[in-house]
Amino acid sequence: MKIVVIGANGQLGTDLMKAFQRDHEVMGLTHKEVEVTDPNSFAILRDQHPDVIINTAAFHKVDQCEDEPLKAFSVNALGARNIAALSKEIGAITVYISTDYVFDGAKTEPYTEDDFPVPVNTYGISKLAGELYTMQNPKHYIFRVASLFGVAGASGKGGNFVETMIGKAQKKEPISVVDDMWMSPTYTLDAAKIIKAVLESKMPFGVYHATNAGYCTWFQFSQEIFKVLGLKPALTSIKTEQLQMKAKRPKFSALKSVKLPEYGVHPRGWRQALRDYLTAKGHLSQANATF
Repeated sequence: MKIVVIGANGQLGTDLMKAFQRDHEVMGLTHKEVEVTDPNSFAILRDQHPDVIINTAAFHKVDQCEDEPLKAFSVNALGARNIAALSKEIGAITVYISTDYVFDGAKTEPYTEDDFPVPVNTYGISKLAGELYTMQNPKHYIFRVASLFGVAGASGKGGNFVETMIGKAQKKEPISVVDDMWMSPTYTLDAAKIIKAVLESKMPFGVYHATNAGYCTWFQFSQEIFKVLGLKPALTSIKTEQLQMKAKRPKFSALKSVKLPEYGVHPRGWRQALRDYLTAKGHLSQANATF
């Protein structure tokens, strides 16, 4: 397959490039090279005429989306519409990356592809709109991911949760993490491999959940990070309300796929994925030597 990855230098985009490069012709485009909100920048996509366009472009600063809804919808929704329209025009498959935040968190067990999305913040609403626009191209895949951590770090967010926790621990700062918000920690390399498997297997078009298996609270996630690394910072649990965040978050947004296992794809657990990430970043070997 000939594949274009939009947002190739982002956290997920970087691992998508790694995942596809060995077996496919893949081209990575950054924000400077293609702007999803501006169809005038799409000439390079038409020239390449790929079989698949993977759109990872997103405005994902959740609280900032509340203050800048027009930007959120411009990138996450209208950008998705533009890419879907271009893909349909040239006969390409559209791949859109969505989020667990399309759900309201009212469930107490992981959301599947069969659950009806009910977002509770501007970011989630804009991403759901992006999903719906993507569906305008019949040849589409929508992958919902969650709580990502990857070697490249999140563009615009200054790393990821794992790196933030490690940094605070190394500086011996007191750390407070919410213990009442449940999610599915996901290694971007694993998400990329799931997306690759779906495309290569030519699974039916539609929505898939591409996360590591299992779920935990952010507090439990931080505990596991420190346990694996042998770090013992001053860690305390707090409630979501104490953070006074501008955007409402779903209290329970863990995801699981009921569709992937039908095609022989079984995502591994998040704990092993975390260990592999820490090894890839050089944290684990260094920790073993130091602590």
